[in-house]
Amino acid sequence: MQDLTEGVARFQREVFPAKAGLFTHLAANHTPHTLFIGCSDARVVPELITQGEPGELFVIRTAGNLVPAYTPGANGVTASIEYAVSVLGVSDIVICGHSACGAMTALAEDQDLTGAPTVAEWLRHADAAVARTAGMAAGPEKVGALVRQNVYAQLTNLTTHPSVARALAEKKVTLHGWVFDIPTGRVEALDLTGTGAALAA
Repeated sequence: MQDLTEGVARFQREVFPAKAGLFTHLAANHTPHTLFIGCSDARVVPELITQGEPGELFVIRTAGNLVPAYTPGANGVTASIEYAVSVLGVSDIVICGHSACGAMTALAEDQDLTGAPTVAEWLRHADAAVARTAGMAAGPEKVGALVRQNVYAQLTNLTTHPSVARALAEKKVTLHGWVFDIPTGRVEALDLTGTGAALAA
């Protein structure tokens, strides 16, 4: 906790004064251009990866960057998606997976999650991705393939949300699938056929 309090003090002393004008503007304006859905993994920080300023990204982080398919009723992920799309009017949505993802590794290796039943139930939202990689032998290649297939599966789930489906039909939003490689810092943009192109070296 000491690190956090020292960080807050450093922010207030060194960072905030240099961006005081930006924060004054943000106090009365909230107009992010992108909804960024990423993993809760502490190593994957959207604002750091994109070098975005405060106010540019509306961020949802879930274990495994999972997006449950739409069902009626309130939940945090659905409410956040709806708010970003219908109220804030974001023009882009990114779903970002990453290398060495613990959630995808657990699924690829069929790890015993009986001690974490809620995690096991949550990971059912990746069933479609698991099915697409079912024929592969366990190992790093399967984890990598599952990470990518999971991004595709979550993009599909995303389109079941009425706010997203409506925005897509009206051509008001564009979807993107990314994979962040932790050891190299590379970001791969996935395309519709499953191949990708590096965004940065």
